[in-house]
Amino acid sequence: MRDFTWHVFTQTGDIEAYLLYKEMNKLGTAGAEPADIPDPLESDSVAEPASP
Repeated sequence: MRDFTWHVFTQTGDIEAYLLYKEMNKLGTAGAEPADIPDPLESDSVAEPASP
């Protein structure tokens, strides 16, 4: 994803793409792919509703 945002910036000059690239570097998500990030909706447990 980081490479994609850099490519978009170099091709278009879009400042938003550059800022996203810098933010991803700052957060340390340089190597993270969507498959590496857990999906909170894919949980084995089902939350019970809170009783009033």
